[in-house]
Amino acid sequence: MVTAHGIQTPRGPLRLPYYALDNCPAPRVTHRFQKSLAYASLALSMTLVGSYVALSKPLVAILPVLLLAWLRFGIAAIAMLAWLKKPAEEGPLDRRTWGLLFLESFLGNFMFSICMLFGVSMTSTLSAGVILSAIPAASALMGWYFLKERIGWRIWAAVALAVLGIALLALARSVPVAATPGLAQMPQDYPHALWGNLLLFGAVLCEAAYVVIGKRLSATVSPKRIAALINLNGFALSTPAGLYLAWHFDFGAVQVQWWLLLVFYALAASVWVVWLWMTGLKTIPATQAGVFTVLLPLATATIGVLGFGEQFTQVQAVAFALALVSLLLATLPEPKAHQWGQA
Repeated sequence: MVTAHGIQTPRGPLRLPYYALDNCPAPRVTHRFQKSLAYASLALSMTLVGSYVALSKPLVAILPVLLLAWLRFGIAAIAMLAWLKKPAEEGPLDRRTWGLLFLESFLGNFMFSICMLFGVSMTSTLSAGVILSAIPAASALMGWYFLKERIGWRIWAAVALAVLGIALLALARSVPVAATPGLAQMPQDYPHALWGNLLLFGAVLCEAAYVVIGKRLSATVSPKRIAALINLNGFALSTPAGLYLAWHFDFGAVQVQWWLLLVFYALAASVWVVWLWMTGLKTIPATQAGVFTVLLPLATATIGVLGFGEQFTQVQAVAFALALVSLLLATLPEPKAHQWGQA
């Protein structure tokens, strides 16, 4: 029996929170706040990815790609030593979880870095934006196929607008107007552009797999520990080639500003991005989270405009507007269906 003080049971009154009796929307507010926080985490994660994709271009002109990857994983491993410890509330990792952690690291961390770094060194930032615009569609399709997540018309529309917006952005002609002080000159001729574009498409598939596998992992492992473990796997995978290249490389020739950029790249790519992404995936489905990858090429193009002196055109402004609409479609709450008997 329900009374003013709760539910009357044979053992006495069972007191309920005030919102359970008065139909107060407190849990809904909390849930909406959690979703908003998850959306912000996903958006910031992909913005950071797009930033370090663009900023890695001068780094690959100075450091060999495999040495750069090894240094990245090594710096991040030092920064995340404390994250390796198992939280008290987390259970032991079984064989399946270890396998998913390895795949998450191999595909979404190690192979994405190799494909992306080699790709941007062989082709233009403009071409990279065109190819990376396929990430939202690839992530949604993988989430639909492997996780059996439903894809509603809004997600499909968001994916379509994201791809259209980034394609417009990338296909718009960008003209370098001036050399940016402190940054290495970017070559304008790319004789191996085809191979670079293929590698970037491989990075698209790796990033989509990263989204899907991360959704599975985020259900059982904390975001910080996922970030630390997959980075450690990446460091182990890159160590043989990294040690060989480090033995023959002249580190004294690298200027201080490039070391600072390397530290930012390592922390952004291995620490901040993974933790933010896994935090968002604990709340948001992979098919919906994949739309946030639209911010990756957007951020890359923005760095190209602001950092490398490329001209911003009206077509690029339209592309940004389409990307914003796609994010609104993917993140705004669905309208409530009318239920019979409601006032």
